[in-house]
Amino acid sequence: MYMSLPLMSHYAATWALVGLIWTIQLVHYPLFAQVGRAAFESYHRRHTTQITWVVAPLMFTELLTAAWLVFDGHRDQWLLVSLLPLAFNWLSTWRVQIPLHSRLSTGFDAEVHERLVATNWWRTIAWSLRGVCLFLFAQ
Repeated sequence: MYMSLPLMSHYAATWALVGLIWTIQLVHYPLFAQVGRAAFESYHRRHTTQITWVVAPLMFTELLTAAWLVFDGHRDQWLLVSLLPLAFNWLSTWRVQIPLHSRLSTGFDAEVHERLVATNWWRTIAWSLRGVCLFLFAQ
C-alpha cells in the first residue's frame, strides 16, 4: 500500500505512542514509588512537564491525521476499528490519568500511584491495539 503523508504521519505517531506508553508503564510509573516522599513533588512536576512535550504533539498528530484520513475517504475496517481505542485513550487521559497526576502533584500517595499504574494498563493495551490495527490497515 502506498503511504500518503497523512497515513505515514498517523502510523508514525501511533507507533511512537505505542513505544512511549510501554516505557511509561514499565519504567516511569513504577519508578515513582522509588523517588522518596521528600523529592517526589518536584520529581513529579518535572516528569509531567517534560513528558507533556513528548506526548502532546504525538497525541495531537495522531488525532488530527486520523480525522484527515477519515475525511479523505479512507474507510478500511482496520482504520475505523482503530478509532475506538483512539477515542478511549483521549477520554482516559483527560478523565483518569490527568486527574490522578493532579492528585500526585501535591505529594506521593501510594493508593493514587497504584491506581495510576493499574488504569494506565488500559491505555497501554488500547495503544497497542491501535498499532496492530494500523499495521493491518497498511498491508
